[in-house]
Amino acid sequence: MSEHDNLQDADGDNLKATPQTINQPEEVISSSEPQTEALKTELPSEELTANPEEVTEKVTADQEKVAKEVTDDKEKVTEEVTEDQADVVADQEVSSKEKDSAVNYEDLSLEALIAEFESLLKTENVHSVRNSINEVKNNFNAKFSFLISEKKEAFLAEGGNTIDFEFISPLKKQFNELSKTFREKNQSFQKNRTQELNQNLEIRLQIIEEIKGLINVEGDVNSSYNTFKNLQERWRNTGQIPSSENNNTWNNYRHHVEIFYGFLHLNRDLRDLDYKHNLDQKQKIIISTEALANETDLNRAFRELQALHKIWKEELGPVAKEYKDELWDRFSAATKVINDKRQDYYSQLEEKFEENLEIKNGIIAQIQAIAEKTIDSHKDWQGTIKEIETLRDAFFKAGKVPSKLNEKTWSSFKDAVRTFNKNKNNYYKSLKKDQSENFRKKLELVEIAEQNKDNEDQETTLALMKNIQNKWKTIGHIPRKDSDKLWKRFRGACNAFFDRYHEQKNNGSEDEVAAFEQKNTLLESLKAFELSDDKDANLAALTQFSTDWKKLGPVVQSKRFIDGKFFKTLDGFYSKLGLDKEALEALKYSLKLETLAQDPRLFNNEVIFIRKKMDEIKSEINQLENNLQFFSNVKDDNPLVKEVHKNIDKHKAALQTWNAKYSKIKKLIQ
Repeated sequence: MSEHDNLQDADGDNLKATPQTINQPEEVISSSEPQTEALKTELPSEELTANPEEVTEKVTADQEKVAKEVTDDKEKVTEEVTEDQADVVADQEVSSKEKDSAVNYEDLSLEALIAEFESLLKTENVHSVRNSINEVKNNFNAKFSFLISEKKEAFLAEGGNTIDFEFISPLKKQFNELSKTFREKNQSFQKNRTQELNQNLEIRLQIIEEIKGLINVEGDVNSSYNTFKNLQERWRNTGQIPSSENNNTWNNYRHHVEIFYGFLHLNRDLRDLDYKHNLDQKQKIIISTEALANETDLNRAFRELQALHKIWKEELGPVAKEYKDELWDRFSAATKVINDKRQDYYSQLEEKFEENLEIKNGIIAQIQAIAEKTIDSHKDWQGTIKEIETLRDAFFKAGKVPSKLNEKTWSSFKDAVRTFNKNKNNYYKSLKKDQSENFRKKLELVEIAEQNKDNEDQETTLALMKNIQNKWKTIGHIPRKDSDKLWKRFRGACNAFFDRYHEQKNNGSEDEVAAFEQKNTLLESLKAFELSDDKDANLAALTQFSTDWKKLGPVVQSKRFIDGKFFKTLDGFYSKLGLDKEALEALKYSLKLETLAQDPRLFNNEVIFIRKKMDEIKSEINQLENNLQFFSNVKDDNPLVKEVHKNIDKHKAALQTWNAKYSKIKKLIQ
């Protein structure tokens, strides 16, 4: 699996934990020499001696070192950028460029990822953005898989079968088409690249043959040297070759270049001139390398350092022996400074990744804790779902984690969310069964309301309507699409009945209207009544008025004030009869009950009040009698004992009065 095949949903792009170190000029390190001494050894590919045996030894040592990194705790000396690493360098430069303008694909939706994919495919050289395209693909696939998982769980929760599940998305179809376009462009690029590499190989082999032709040829040395310089220029301008041929071709070329320099040893003037040119150029490269230590953009410094290494190695030849160590030490030290800064930068990145890991593990723990909760209501589930969505967004925005823990973190996150979704779907699957039963119950109540909304027996229907309204409140939740329809029907039927009921109550029935007219006439007769000297005859007459009034029956509710007027007038006459206080109070209370009886609610309140007063007095009497037990050895003529007995008698007298009132109430009820 390549670094771009890693799960992207957890981190996005996966940076290696240890970045590639900037390649320093390669050293000749003998197996028997310490590494610290190797730093002072000159490059065989840079400083070529005239001694063929020495050249052979250095070339052999160099070949043994290719692609090997030498590291100790104090210094790190990495291998020289060789021709077979040209692709790696190019990829690093492309990767660095992409990272300079990197997009956090984790934060993008599926639609945004598609748009980014389309934009990247418009790049002229698709190969240069392949890393970004792979990131887009990996993020899309991970998020789409997550979406399918949620859809499938919801489908199964609704009672579907796994074999019947199907989810078609236009976005997936568009993504597949873009992936096909990318494959075609990439295949075309690779095909053209292969042809170009093979052509370059033929050119380089031809250059080697022409260099071989310059060796040991009698004639003008200056002419041979100029021809050699032209061949070197052609070599530098020739592009990359197949990696399988890289080492052999490069070593072959270098070998014959060294032999040619040995051939030129006879002409020291030309060699010294070339040494001086190489010295000047390498000093400039060292100055540029040292200046890069102050560059704040490490990616830019890395790219420029790679370019300087390429010039040092491929475009410049050897220098005089007395300058070898000085140049090497300065160039190696400058390179190491940048390598160390880059290493520190990636170490800081790793620390940030560890912080992100801690955040993501915390989010996963929160989701797991929520998933373990027992939730029994639709409202609570909706709130919890929003909470999970918030945590899910926070997880994707938390940033990258160490690549070695990337897959584990993503897997833990998916498992936690999957557990929550499973519990949620199980709840709603069970709720769906309950809702079906609730729907049936509410539908029955709707039908009862609709059947009785026009019933003429309004008092019976009133009780029925109130009863089914109370039942409606006790029935649980049903789907909103059905709830609104049923509620509209139920409310409409209930409102139709109560509107008709209240209209009739306000207008009154024929009997109530007639009763009001008759009571009004009787009230006028009572007002015109004059008391005689015969108290008994007056009492009998007033009692007859009261009896006649009750016989007339109830009046419409809006006219019930007439009852109050009648009993108030009657009470005025009773007060003039000269009755004793107790008889008068009893008579007045009877009239009060007659008035209250016209309103069941007021009458019930009176009954409750009487019972409460009776209970309070009984409690007081019991308390006082209990208190007397503390005075069992005290004489009855004790002032304190007398006071207690007095209070008991007072409360018993009051209880007798309330009992009499309650007796009158019971007579009315019977």
